[in-house]
Amino acid sequence: MTAEAPVSQLDSAWGQIPQSREATAGIGSFTRTRVERIISIVAGFGSLVLGAQAFLTALGPAEERPGWHFPLMIFVFAPLAVMILACFVGRAVRVCAGVFAFAYILALIAWPVASAGSDPDPAGQPWIWYLVNIATLAAVLAFPLPVQIAWTAVCPLLFGFVRLIQAEFAGVFLPPLGLDVSFALILGGVILTLGWMFRSVAANVDETRARAVSSYATAAAADAAEQERVAVAALMHDSVLAALIAAERADSPRAQTLAAAMAREALTRLANTEQDAHEGPDEPRDADTVADDIEAGAREVGVKVSAARDVGPESPAVPGRVARALTLAATQAIANALQHAGGKGLAVAVTSGGGRIDIEVRDAGEGFDLDGVPDDRLGIRASIFARVAAVGGTAHIDTGHHGTVVHLGWREGAA
Repeated sequence: MTAEAPVSQLDSAWGQIPQSREATAGIGSFTRTRVERIISIVAGFGSLVLGAQAFLTALGPAEERPGWHFPLMIFVFAPLAVMILACFVGRAVRVCAGVFAFAYILALIAWPVASAGSDPDPAGQPWIWYLVNIATLAAVLAFPLPVQIAWTAVCPLLFGFVRLIQAEFAGVFLPPLGLDVSFALILGGVILTLGWMFRSVAANVDETRARAVSSYATAAAADAAEQERVAVAALMHDSVLAALIAAERADSPRAQTLAAAMAREALTRLANTEQDAHEGPDEPRDADTVADDIEAGAREVGVKVSAARDVGPESPAVPGRVARALTLAATQAIANALQHAGGKGLAVAVTSGGGRIDIEVRDAGEGFDLDGVPDDRLGIRASIFARVAAVGGTAHIDTGHHGTVVHLGWREGAA
């Protein structure tokens, strides 16, 4: 396997990771979703076994009064069957489990009335007893943790209480009933603890995975930015170095023309570094189109400006690269006016005629010292002066306490 193969595989894997908010949220619940599915399937099997045991017991001798037995069975076993089916199918598990949990509590409340006058056996248990922990399991599937804890305690205790009511609080029922209630509380606690533990582990795994994906995304973005910076730096270095070498070796008019073109291209790339402007086609553009582009550029930097236009009959057709350079330089001047003068008195004028086009961007700020601008600030030197010079245009700035005026000009045949 070559060295490029692992890199390409990593890039391919990263490309498969969804970047939308909804998809990222799905990544953050991957393990929890599957753990919930496993819990529901296990709960379905357990409920099926205990439910079958309770159902077979219910088909035997009944402790309820006539007219109560079968309605009470339907009231309890129908929601239980739906819950088991939902657990296996994986749909509406919480709703179905919640319905059964409430149905069982209501059945327990109705039990003293349904079994009034019966003669219960202290050594035996009614069919409803076998469903106590299924109700606890249903609470684990359906409710938040505080309600699960309450259900785990209430179901066995309520069964013991209604059983004592049925037996008219006979002392002979206390030892076996206390043992049964204790067993139900312990088993319910185990079910509750296992559900909480598995869900907590799954949540921690999902949280760790989400942090890892976020860290990888940050690292990938930083690496991409660094690679782009290195590539741009290498490109600029090669372009400028090649232009300088060509200029040094130019010993004929043709070589001098080629060196000038190479220098113009290098200056254009340097000027476009901050805006990431693309070269695009070189089709001629008229002055009105240039003015429209300047207005659009102003909107991109956050201000609405209407350029005053004075287009004469001899307005030249401006080459596309010249139009782009003038537009970007004017947009940079507008951005400077917004940043340093707050946009006070901002105005743009486009004049064309006599084979040339002139653009003025003015503001009413306090001005600045052009000679005091640091050499590493490219907003004026590169984005305005170098950009316009690269296409054979002219640029100069008048600044003072009256404000700042940026003059941009280009004459036909200069590029």
